[in-house]
Amino acid sequence: MNDLLLTIDSSSIDWARAQFALTAIYHWLFVPLTLGLAVIMGIVETCWYRTRDTFWRDAAQFWQRLFGVNFAMGVATGIILEFEFGTNWSNYSWFVGDIFGAPLAIEGIVAFFMESTFVAVMYFGWKKVSPGFHLAATWLTGLGATISAWWILVANAWMQYPVGCAFNPDTMRNEMINFLDVALSPFAVDKFCHTVISAWIIGAIFTVAVSCWYLMKKREIRLAKESIKIGAIVGLIASLGAAMTGHKSAQSVAEVQPMKLAAMEALYNGGTDVGLTAVAWINPFSQPDYETEESAPLKIEVPYALSFMATNDIHGYVPGINDILNGYTRPDGTEEPAIEEKIIRGKMAIAALAAYRKAKKEGADEPTLASQLKILNENMPYFGYGYVKDKHDIVPFIPVNFWAFRIMVGLGCLFILFFAAILFSVYKRDIAALPKWHYWTAIILVPLAYIASESGWLVAEFGRQPWTIQDMLPTWVGVSDIEGSSVALTFFLFLFLFTLMLCVEINILLKQIKKGPQS
Repeated sequence: MNDLLLTIDSSSIDWARAQFALTAIYHWLFVPLTLGLAVIMGIVETCWYRTRDTFWRDAAQFWQRLFGVNFAMGVATGIILEFEFGTNWSNYSWFVGDIFGAPLAIEGIVAFFMESTFVAVMYFGWKKVSPGFHLAATWLTGLGATISAWWILVANAWMQYPVGCAFNPDTMRNEMINFLDVALSPFAVDKFCHTVISAWIIGAIFTVAVSCWYLMKKREIRLAKESIKIGAIVGLIASLGAAMTGHKSAQSVAEVQPMKLAAMEALYNGGTDVGLTAVAWINPFSQPDYETEESAPLKIEVPYALSFMATNDIHGYVPGINDILNGYTRPDGTEEPAIEEKIIRGKMAIAALAAYRKAKKEGADEPTLASQLKILNENMPYFGYGYVKDKHDIVPFIPVNFWAFRIMVGLGCLFILFFAAILFSVYKRDIAALPKWHYWTAIILVPLAYIASESGWLVAEFGRQPWTIQDMLPTWVGVSDIEGSSVALTFFLFLFLFTLMLCVEINILLKQIKKGPQS
């Protein structure tokens, strides 16, 4: 495996990463609206079940049609995303397929089967099943989509925080030893809660925006008013929930991915009583000189806030980029080795693995094999560092992490204010009589909600670079040995197809919105 990887063209790595990023970004344009509208349509149909007012039935069918258009597009891009693990990241898939494949298999067999079964009942069963069963099918469709997200996020969280596994030197693979550790990883739970709740925000903003468009056109007034109430309540609860789960996620990142947190904050040198950077001048196009600069220029910070966010203690210790590079002492007294030492120990692990396999092939005795295994096991936590040539390679691109994090948090705060203002208008004023700029504000927030959501994923994925699997497998080791030109060709093909799909979806959604609910 090591010999093979040294022959891989660097352009293959760049194009493989670009294609996967392209597919993931487009896929995540569809998924949040699916998860968010699932909640909205479930609440609306529940209102019909309780009142048997045909207005609520028509409203539920209207939101379900919009859900269906978006759901179909999300499925198409999601399938392509999973196939790319085999085509572009075959070394990664071989190395961890026994672990990574399990949650994806469960997602496909259980969650997707559940979605596809109940979505059929939801669309075609209005006159064929009882109202109670149909309501259950609607909620179960949304639950299936959420469970699907759970297993995908479990797989992604394992890449960020690999647990429940052990390396088998005989098969050259990481193998699962505890399924529950993988499925119920604290990192996975935090990621799931924050991601799904943020998706509810997009569904809520979309609902409010569509309703505001109706008010602006002075049509479907009751649908607009009732939907705004539901959307604003869901949105405010979700926005506050995203803030709380974001805090918990930040603590998980601080514990297991301190370099990601340091990049998010452009924290070059850490310490105690660390403030949270509100704004600073980080050139968005170039990596800052973190070794010589004491801190980012023009920095304005909230005192003690980063220490509190990371440790729940305003005096807590937070390592900076240079601390991680050069080694530091954790609050519990344990020493975190410098990256150069980790690189040395990683190379020792790789050499011990090669020596073990050679000795076993030649029929060496047990003591010889055991001695090599001992060296391998002692240094296995640093295995991935053996492929790193320069300690600075493990520093992610700071500008993307820094600015994406601020965009996400800043827009999240804006959403809280927006939903609070909408609820105030609903219950204290006639929302149908507001000036048009109020409605345009809601419509403009739809693309901003997607920007916030995509920014969160940029932080999550750029922040763990250069690792495909944290501390275990760098990106350039996991890629397939294929021509970069082949991946480049499919990149532009997917770019065209995904853009076309997005345009088609937007066109269909707009036509359905203009048509409105139908009896």
